[in-house]
Amino acid sequence: MSLSVLLLGACSLEPPTWAKPSQSGDIKDMKIGLSVSTLNNPFFVSLKNGVVKEAKKQGIEVIVVDAQNDSAKQINDVEDLLQQGVNALLINPTDSSAISTAVQSANGIGVPVVTLDRSAEKGKVEALVASDNVKGGQMAAEYVVKTLGENAKVAELEGVPGASATRERGSGFHNIADEQLDVVAKQSADFDRTKGLTVMENVLQGNPDIQAVFAHNDEMALGAIEAITSSGKDIAVIGFDGNEDALKAVESGALTATVAQQPELIGELAVNAAKDVLQGKKVEEKISAPLKLVTKE
Repeated sequence: MSLSVLLLGACSLEPPTWAKPSQSGDIKDMKIGLSVSTLNNPFFVSLKNGVVKEAKKQGIEVIVVDAQNDSAKQINDVEDLLQQGVNALLINPTDSSAISTAVQSANGIGVPVVTLDRSAEKGKVEALVASDNVKGGQMAAEYVVKTLGENAKVAELEGVPGASATRERGSGFHNIADEQLDVVAKQSADFDRTKGLTVMENVLQGNPDIQAVFAHNDEMALGAIEAITSSGKDIAVIGFDGNEDALKAVESGALTATVAQQPELIGELAVNAAKDVLQGKKVEEKISAPLKLVTKE
């Protein structure tokens, strides 16, 4: 009984015939759905803008939905996009594990999936378009070693638990830090500026002698700076993303450095990957957008 219900559920997601791409690979009337983890973060707004601009240039319609950092909402959003007959899905997962069911729903009806910035743990994804997060984490740790020396005391503000970017940035950072730095505290602040402020206040109370902070994104880094400024301490802060506020903060000297991504480029590359898949072309499983460490010098 349960199997037939599941099968019926899958069938109901089948997009109407007119919504499917023509066999000729013509992109006319092509429609893609973009599910973003949150539009309350400048990085993901830039990523969305990259998708929308490139799609417009190519004559492709885009439907954008904002998961508001809620995994359950994101799954519902993706099911809605499938009901609307999108030809391909671009997903920036809130949680790499939770999104797997939505990816599998798309797989079940033959709608290709491209993920942006973060991967999905299960289901078939045609391509992951992202920066090399592991390399970025290493770049941050190497910069701390270079500027503050070996065994400098460092705190780490981690991103959303379960997001692949959190795991990868942390892994890259620890590849260097575990050998050459003293990581005295690490705590999640969910990629959020306000939480970055609160978590940093707590970290400072327990570790008044830290010399540097590595935050898995700029929003947390900017929150951490507020807490550090209030404490009157001089602590180096390295963020990750290179969003507009962070670049201004680097220029003013408030933020020491940021590992800058190119979110608009990630969006652009994702649209082209989806188009290529729909036209029957082969795409790389991992499409990387270059990173750059930005400092005031």
